[in-house]
Amino acid sequence: MKCRVMGAAVMAAVVCVAGQAFAQSRGAVVAVGAQGELPRPVAPKTVIREGGQVVVRAIRLSEPLRVDGKLDEAVYRENEPTDGFIQAVPRNGQPVSERTEAWISFDDKYIYISAKLYESVPESQWVANEIRRDTNQMRQNDVFGVLLDTFHDRRNGFHFYTNALGGFTDQLVTDEGNPNGDWNPVWDVRAGRFEGGWTTEMAIPFKSLRYVSGSNMTWGVQLRRSIRRKNEWSHLTALPAAGAGPNSGFRLSRAATLVGLDLPPQSANIDLKPYVIGTDTTDRVRIPSLSNDLTGSVGGDLKYGITSNLTADITVRTDFAQVEVDEQQLNLTRFSLQFPEKRDFFLEGRGIFDFGRGGGSSGARLGFGSGGNSDATTGAPTFFYSRRIGLDSGRVVPIRAGGRVTGRVGKWTIGALNLETGDEPVGGSRPTNFTVARLKRNILRRSSIGGIISNRDKSTLAKGSSNLAYGVDGLFSFFNDLSTGGYFAKSDVDGRTTNNTSYQTKFDYAPDRWGVRADYLVVGANYSPEVGFTNRSNFRRSYVSGRFSPRPAKSTRVRKYTSEGSYEYLVTDTTGTRETRATTGRFIIEQQNSDMVTVVAANRYEFLARPFTVAPGVTIPVGGYTFTDVTASYGFGQQRRMSGLLTAQSGQFYNGTLNAVSFGTGRFAIRSNWSLEPTVTVNHVSLPTGTFTNTVLVARTDYGFTPRRFISGLLQYSSSTHVLSSNVRFRWEYRPGSELFVVYTDERDTLKPGYPDLRNRAFVVKATRLLRF
Repeated sequence: MKCRVMGAAVMAAVVCVAGQAFAQSRGAVVAVGAQGELPRPVAPKTVIREGGQVVVRAIRLSEPLRVDGKLDEAVYRENEPTDGFIQAVPRNGQPVSERTEAWISFDDKYIYISAKLYESVPESQWVANEIRRDTNQMRQNDVFGVLLDTFHDRRNGFHFYTNALGGFTDQLVTDEGNPNGDWNPVWDVRAGRFEGGWTTEMAIPFKSLRYVSGSNMTWGVQLRRSIRRKNEWSHLTALPAAGAGPNSGFRLSRAATLVGLDLPPQSANIDLKPYVIGTDTTDRVRIPSLSNDLTGSVGGDLKYGITSNLTADITVRTDFAQVEVDEQQLNLTRFSLQFPEKRDFFLEGRGIFDFGRGGGSSGARLGFGSGGNSDATTGAPTFFYSRRIGLDSGRVVPIRAGGRVTGRVGKWTIGALNLETGDEPVGGSRPTNFTVARLKRNILRRSSIGGIISNRDKSTLAKGSSNLAYGVDGLFSFFNDLSTGGYFAKSDVDGRTTNNTSYQTKFDYAPDRWGVRADYLVVGANYSPEVGFTNRSNFRRSYVSGRFSPRPAKSTRVRKYTSEGSYEYLVTDTTGTRETRATTGRFIIEQQNSDMVTVVAANRYEFLARPFTVAPGVTIPVGGYTFTDVTASYGFGQQRRMSGLLTAQSGQFYNGTLNAVSFGTGRFAIRSNWSLEPTVTVNHVSLPTGTFTNTVLVARTDYGFTPRRFISGLLQYSSSTHVLSSNVRFRWEYRPGSELFVVYTDERDTLKPGYPDLRNRAFVVKATRLLRF
């Protein structure tokens, strides 16, 4: 009970301190750029470029914009467009190759971003083959996007982008990177056509953003356009070539300044989202078994804006039945795999709870075989791993209720989370309380320091004990390419009060042409934050790498060559025994059409202090092993109608051999709204104690009726578990923020001949409704 009280106290303290700090900070907001007073565009101009600075004028509207993608309102005729986009690649610093015009306007409820995107080729040559919301493939289309730095801190922002079909995606950006693509705010977008190109209009409610209200306010803004057939990325401000591409371009420190915003005051800003759910479950694995067990439930979430930039979330009887199942992975290591979080409640604001990012893993995850993580590349433990809450050994543990506070107060970023889970009789999980609190402060131009604390009131390591963990971290970014950082953390649980710390320091110098990385990581034998993820303990790891990446100026086929070498050395912390050593060389050819060729050669040493069972009946004995392998891959550019990564690996594996082939991230665009995505992974391992072949087959198909309504299917088979599973999901956002889900999932055992035997099955219908006040 004591820990439950502590969790509630932490939440209350965070809200109290945040409110006081916010009241003190409101008067300190400036309405000019960080470099001092900047020249402002005077109507009809909307952009000024002077002294390397770009200033954009936001246009005040007298009436709401009609969002239809047609760009026929008077605002577009009476105000000059914001233009002058600059290529990051392929011709860094040159003007965008296709004329690009944009307008930013606002009224009392919305900020609008509109664009007119000219094309010199017919529509049949545009890259527009994705319509679903929040997919990776959207970034591989011709897209237009906006990144809004609403606190003008030049490091965090809200990213919105769309394509010529009206498909759209949104992201939260933290510390100029680490984008969270699972954030789903309410907003609207429409695409249109004109003779010689396409248009787009976005309408983003101020209620969906966090900011400081007031008159004549200043934000940071970056506008972006990709022309995928040319593999070209252009921005409103000049970016280095190293900051371009579908998964980068978040250099908010180089963003333009958006002036003239009259931001509405904080309203009640209450979002209530109740749900109702019905489930039909069959489970023949559990004892006692279930057969067509009909259940129903109601619950919901409440979001309350404490201030316009600080939000409280309350959840009751939290349900994640609509979440897609995990994809099968091959694992030929002796450590657990870390699966991604997919549940919305934990995905929103996840960047706030990131800890030790400045000292994150530097090692390249090369993998033993095409499907596993390498023993020889060990990253820092994850302090907060949200899948510890509500999941246990693959089974769902009910979340009774909980709350979260996230947001910004001046230069402080705040996050606090407290959740109570129930029991799960099959897995033996007991009711447990989880608490996490995070505080981070921006310092200097692009740096930060912070602290974090977590508590689990029922430890899985010591019966009758709780698990408390805490730490401090820092990220220090200098110039544009130099960063360093690290963390120190400690965990406390009965019986594990010595050698219970972890710390890391990291140095990274990464300009476009060459780079150097180094880090040093220590994880104690008893370091065990039980609301985190630690797959390896009791070690000290040193890592260093060097890279040379020239861009041939006159090549019409090759955009960039990359040669990189790395060395990793890991010893047991308590005895100093060498446990892992890895020397790796990598050579990459990035082609102008975005195809990529990669060759990796690695020499490893692994010491096994205990036998390692790599497959049923196949065990590698205790001892030291040195082995070498080579991996070659060819990646087909994802803008193609057919794309994917073809990989082959061959070499030694401990005291045997390994040969592997895979085809991953495959995609075939049957139509612009229908795709097939296959994955095939085959690993053949031959050891003195036995020979085996592991195969994983995954087939996904997605059909989008509209950007807000689609159906997807996932079929998987793993030879190591002999399980065939399927998952079919229908999602319909029938009004912004309100959704209907219909989900079918089953697992079948393929060991017996004939049609696979059913292990479990579930049919779920869930409806949510967003009510905004």
